[in-house]
Amino acid sequence: MTRISLLNSPLLLGFDQFERRLESIAKTSAEGYPPYNIEQIGGDQLRISIAVAGFPLEDLEIDLVDSELIIKGHKQEQDKRTFIHRGIANRQFKRTFILAEGIKVVSALLDGGLLHINLRQPKPEKVVKNIKITLANPSIDNETINISPKEE
Repeated sequence: MTRISLLNSPLLLGFDQFERRLESIAKTSAEGYPPYNIEQIGGDQLRISIAVAGFPLEDLEIDLVDSELIIKGHKQEQDKRTFIHRGIANRQFKRTFILAEGIKVVSALLDGGLLHINLRQPKPEKVVKNIKITLANPSIDNETINISPKEE
């Protein structure tokens, strides 16, 4: 099967890693556990809120690996109880968010069964750089240059 690139324009240079990231996101599970919200709480601030009711602080872990924010919940073995109805999920999870360049994790707070992860997204700075153009040496004819290995 031929792979069709979304970013195959000759005007998009160096986006190979970005395209690989998009492919990995598309392959991730669309499972909805645990549920989460992402909200803008200020001009440059975001908050991810994840419903982690039933997970004590020691069973939660947050890692930032390169640009991946990974939140894990590890459930400890509990005593054997007999449930007549079990509507509260009691399983471990791993939820991954891909952060854009420049986004910083500011804090994480566990409050009332919600894990809030606060992020700061700085405004992008416009970078303008003037590139100097130099003239090639007109006295050198590129086709007549002969480079040969040194003779011993």
